[in-house]
Amino acid sequence: MVNIDGKQIKLQIWDTAGQESFRSITRSYYRGAAGALLVYDITRRETFNHLTSWLEDARQHSSSNMVIMLIGNKSDLESRRDVKREEGEAFAREHGLIFMETSAKTASNVEEAFINTAKEIYRKIQQGLFDVSNEANGIKIGPQQPASASSGPSSYQRNYEGTSDSSSCC
Repeated sequence: MVNIDGKQIKLQIWDTAGQESFRSITRSYYRGAAGALLVYDITRRETFNHLTSWLEDARQHSSSNMVIMLIGNKSDLESRRDVKREEGEAFAREHGLIFMETSAKTASNVEEAFINTAKEIYRKIQQGLFDVSNEANGIKIGPQQPASASSGPSSYQRNYEGTSDSSSCC
C-alpha cells in the first residue's frame, strides 16, 4: 500500500524473473493491470534485448492506459555494467515509458519506483482514464486518510544480502 494524496493504493506484484516459462501466465495478469514494472539487469545485455518482446506482450494484453515503468536493476554493480543508463533512458523515451535505475540489493530507488508508478496511475484515475468503480480494471480504492497521515516505516525492508541466484534476470 502506498499513500498518495491521502488515498491508499494497493500494489500487487507478480515477479516472473523474465523466464519464458511464465510468459503465458503473465499475459493473463496484464488484462487486469493498471501498471507494470519492466525490469532488466544492467549487467546482462540479454535481459535488455528481451524488453521489446515483453513490452509487446504487455501492450497487447493490457489496457492502453496501463502505466509501464522501465527499471534498470543492479545499479550497485556499476563496474559490471553492460547496458548504459542512456540506453535505458532512450528505450523508455522511444516507447513512452517511465524510467529509473534501482538496486534491489541496497534498496536504492526501489520504493521510489513503486511510488512513482502508483502516482502515475493515480494521475490517470484523476483524468478519468481508469474506471475505479470496476475492479476488473485492476484498481481498488481503499479507505481515504488525511494527507498528513504517516504511512509508517518503509514498506520495502527485504534483506537481499547474500542472494546470488544467477538464474534470475534481475
